[in-house]
Formats: sequence, structure tokens, C-alpha cells
Amino acid sequence: MDVTTLAVALIGVGGTLGGTLGGALLSQRVTREQNQRADRERAEDRHDRAQEARRDLYARLNTTARAYRVAARDSVRAAERGESIEPAVLETAKDAWLEQYSSAQMALPKDVHEVASTLNRALGVGYSVVKQLPSSPAPAESYNRAKAWFSGPMSDGVYLLRVTLRHDVGVEVEPNFEHTRTRMLIVLDTERRSLERQLVSEQAQAIRPD
Repeated sequence: MDVTTLAVALIGVGGTLGGTLGGALLSQRVTREQNQRADRERAEDRHDRAQEARRDLYARLNTTARAYRVAARDSVRAAERGESIEPAVLETAKDAWLEQYSSAQMALPKDVHEVASTLNRALGVGYSVVKQLPSSPAPAESYNRAKAWFSGPMSDGVYLLRVTLRHDVGVEVEPNFEHTRTRMLIVLDTERRSLERQLVSEQAQAIRPD
């Protein structure tokens, strides 16, 4: 075989090997890109499902908080009018809220949990307010206080929860919300502590012997 023929043969072999290796590398690249695209799609799908689950959780939390406040407020108004109160309505609303709050605690971000926890304590005190109305030593004053609690601090507390949830999912954005949230939390907790002290004082008076 002369030199020219050998060179052509070597070029042919090299071209075949180069084409084979090039095809393999191209196939690997396509496969890698397909895998990366599939990974991104799975990650996006997981994120979307997590977001949807969070929105559903927040919707239930907001709905049960509102229903609990309304049930307690309506119980106060009915009692003041001398109407019979259906305890099951308030108890059902309370249990629904507590169930959602308990389920949400491990999933809530710190800021949202702080609001939900503060509201939970405030709702609990509101429940005690309703339950102590029949034995209050000053009915007129107690009814006015109860109505003021549910239309004021409790209404603000439920509103704060709703806005906080909307901020967390990006539906509502307010530049100064962090300051507003902190201020409203302090007010709600301060009002709740004050009401607790009043209830404890009234209970002590009720059981104190003459």
C-alpha cells in the first residue's frame, strides 16, 4: 500500500471514529439537557403544589378565624337580647379554628405563626368572655365590654391575620407592613392581657365569701 492510499485509509478510519464519538457526545448532551429540563419541571411542579397547599391552608385558617369571632359576637348579642343561645354553634366554630390552627402550626413561617398564635390567645379570651357573661356581677358593663372586644381588638386581629397571610403568598404587598404588623400585634396582646386580668378579678369576686 503506497503512502497516499494509507493516508486515505487512516483519514477514513479517523472520520468514522470521529463521527461515532461526536454522535455519542451529542446524544449524551441531548440526554443531559432532557434530564435537566425534566428536573426543572418536577421542581416547578413541586413548588406549584406546595404553593397551592399553602394557599388552601391559609384560606381555611382565615375562614375559621372569622367564623369563630362572628359566632362569639353573635352569642353576645343574642344573650344581651335575652334570646336563647345555641352553644353548639360557638363550640363548632371554636373546634374548627383550633383544628386548623393546630394543623398549621408546623407549616407556618415565623411571622405568620406569631400572628396566628397571638390571635389564638385572643380568641380564647373571647370565648371565656362569652362563657362568663351569665355569672357577671355587672351584666350591662360586661355586655358592653364583650361587644367592644369582638368589634374592636378581635376584628382587628382577624383582619391582621388575613393581611399577613396575603402578604406571605404575595397577593398583597405593603412596604411598611412589617411595622404595621408589629404595632397591631402589640396592641392586640396588650388588650388581651388587660381583659384577662379583668376576667380573673371578676371570677375572684364571684367566689369570694360575703
